[in-house]
Amino acid sequence: MPHKLRQYYLTQMGIDVWLQRAAPDLKKGLEPLARAVSACVRCPLHASRTKTVFSRGNPDASLMIVGAAPGFEEDQQGVPFVGGSGRLLNKMLSSIGLTNDNVYITNVLKCRPPANSTPSENMISQCCDYLSQQIKIVAPKLILGVGHIAGQFLLNTRLSIHDMRSKVHDVDGIPTIISFDPAHLLQNPHDKKQAYSDLLFVKQCLGH
Repeated sequence: MPHKLRQYYLTQMGIDVWLQRAAPDLKKGLEPLARAVSACVRCPLHASRTKTVFSRGNPDASLMIVGAAPGFEEDQQGVPFVGGSGRLLNKMLSSIGLTNDNVYITNVLKCRPPANSTPSENMISQCCDYLSQQIKIVAPKLILGVGHIAGQFLLNTRLSIHDMRSKVHDVDGIPTIISFDPAHLLQNPHDKKQAYSDLLFVKQCLGH
């Protein structure tokens, strides 16, 4: 007997029917969060942005990648890591067998700082709650922070990128690895070998 028909007959017989409610889809929390980001005026960056930059990739992915802030092309398109650094990041991920479907990518800041300048502490403090909520909703198996700004925020530290690398940190119970920002690697290609070593470490931690 079809399930709905069975429920109907039981109800007609005066028998209470208990229905199991579907578990709430926490990932849906990303949609209102993205809308809140798009309307954000917490810091002066809202006045100069073209678009807010929320995320790209798969929110169900095991790996979450966190950068510092959008650049020019990201600000134009509203998508993180789509410029030269994004193309390099895609190649780096491909080198360990990952695609856009295997990662969820975002930044600490959701708006571009003027002339791609280093984000100020005030900018970060005004914006970082959005990232904290993203991490909570996505609940990745592993976080990869790229660049010293992302690393210092995630780990709440002033350590250099070299001191943060090559180890697994804990961010609210989530294993976290820190590596170089792809933008840095474009200017300092001699660090690509170390960055690849970090990616192999990521692959190992993911169990791939």
